[in-house]
Amino acid sequence: MSLPIQLVVFDLGGVIVRICRSWPEACERAGVPVREGWDDPTLRAARRELNKRHQEGRIDCETFFEGLAATAPGLYSTDEVRRIHDAWTLDEYAGAGALIRRLHEAGVATGVLSNTNHAHWRRLAPPAHVEASEYPTPRMVTHLYASHLMGMSKPDETIYKEFARRTGFDPGRIVFFDDLEENVIAAQRAGWNAVQVDHAGDTVAQMVRALESLGLFRQK
Repeated sequence: MSLPIQLVVFDLGGVIVRICRSWPEACERAGVPVREGWDDPTLRAARRELNKRHQEGRIDCETFFEGLAATAPGLYSTDEVRRIHDAWTLDEYAGAGALIRRLHEAGVATGVLSNTNHAHWRRLAPPAHVEASEYPTPRMVTHLYASHLMGMSKPDETIYKEFARRTGFDPGRIVFFDDLEENVIAAQRAGWNAVQVDHAGDTVAQMVRALESLGLFRQK
């Protein structure tokens, strides 16, 4: 490393918080049947665009739920889509909060850069005045940023540049963890030290090893 690390940034889903990885998985958690025809490949492009607009705050959650249901009329109601969406986030990965504390104790700032939406964000990172939180770790970080509030999303390189601008950190002093390859590659192009995490494994252990290899933590 040519520059000392000053900021460690995390994606949320698949890195700090477990999430459903497929529509059938989320349906099962929501108690909604998986109905034949939803996975028609001709509908995927329309859903990708809806999801992008939702994650960039260009449509509200209710419009997104209605739009998603409308891509396959008669298969799922708007209420069912809402329930499936609400079931998408699971629990935190073990040790996530301890990692944040360890970084702060080492004098390193922390951040979150997540592609998300209002419905998920209000649960993942509620305002400080809200006492209870089912996800305590995101509230611990120093810099919290979400795509729907920034009006841009990963893997667009501009979101990484804007995050660095707003937080005031040199890109070369940032380490970023994400579970999606395209997001990691885009962060690297923006000058960040980005590392891909395997969401199916122990994400915290993977990040600790990466931080040790970067010289931030002393290897045991």
